[in-house]
Amino acid sequence: MLTISQLAAYAGVTVRAVRHYHQIGLLPEPERDRSGYRTHDAAAVVRLIRIHTLAAAGVPLARVQELLGAGPEEFADGVQEIDQNLRAEVRRLQDTRRRLARLAAGEHLALPQSVVDYLDRLRGLGVEERYIELERDAWIMIAAQVPHLIDAVIAKKHEQLDDPDMVRLYSFLRGALDWPADDPRVIEIADILERLRMRAVEAGEVGADGFDDQFVGLLDSAMVESSPGAERVLAILAERGWRGWTRIERVPADRLNAELPPGLSPRPQAPGP
Repeated sequence: MLTISQLAAYAGVTVRAVRHYHQIGLLPEPERDRSGYRTHDAAAVVRLIRIHTLAAAGVPLARVQELLGAGPEEFADGVQEIDQNLRAEVRRLQDTRRRLARLAAGEHLALPQSVVDYLDRLRGLGVEERYIELERDAWIMIAAQVPHLIDAVIAKKHEQLDDPDMVRLYSFLRGALDWPADDPRVIEIADILERLRMRAVEAGEVGADGFDDQFVGLLDSAMVESSPGAERVLAILAERGWRGWTRIERVPADRLNAELPPGLSPRPQAPGP
C-alpha cells in the first residue's frame, strides 16, 4: 500500500495535485487504516495516471470524469469535441497575440489598420505629430460610431490626398496649431477648405453620416479647441455661407452651380485644421 507521497511519485504528479483530485472527486480518497493513515492501492495509481494523462493532453478537469467512464466510441467523440474547442481557443489566443503586437506598435489601440496606414501617410507628408494625434483621436471616435463604413471612408481620404489642394492643406499642418487667429495663412486654409467642400458637394458626395448631433458637436469642439486658427477658419467659412465643420449644415447657393437642400453633409471624415 502506498502513502500519498508515493502515489504522487508513481504517477508523476505532485502531492498537491493528488489532494486537489481528491477534493473535486476525480480520485476517491481512501478510508484511514487502523493506524490512522490513508493508503492507496495499485488501482489508485492507474486511475491517477489516466487522470494526469488526460489533463496533460488539455482535457478540462470538468470533462475528465466523463471520459474516464466512457466507452470507446463515446471517448473518441468526447476527445474530438475537446480538440475542436482547443482549436478555437488557439485561434482566439493567436488573434489576441496579433492584437497585442499591433498595440505594441503604438497606434493600433481602437484603430483599424486602414486608419493607421492613413496616419502614416500623413506623416510622410510632413504633418507634425501633434496634429497626427488630433486626427488619431477623432478617427478613434469615428471608427467606434461607424465601424462598417470606416474602411470606405479612409479609401476616400486616400483619394483626396491625390488632390493638390489637399496636399497643400496638409503642408500647412507643420505648425498650424500654434498660429494666432490673425495669421494670414488662416485665410488661405479657409480658401482651400472651401474649394474642397465645393468639389465634394458638386460631385454628389453627400448623404447621411450616421452620427447624431451630439457626436458631431463633440468632433467640432475638439477641432475648434485645438488651435486659435481653427475657430477663425470656421468664422471665415461661416461668413461665406458655409455652416458646420464635421457636417455641412448649410450650403451657400451663390457659391455653387446649384442650391442643395439644407442638412446635406459630406461623407464622414475626421475634423480638418
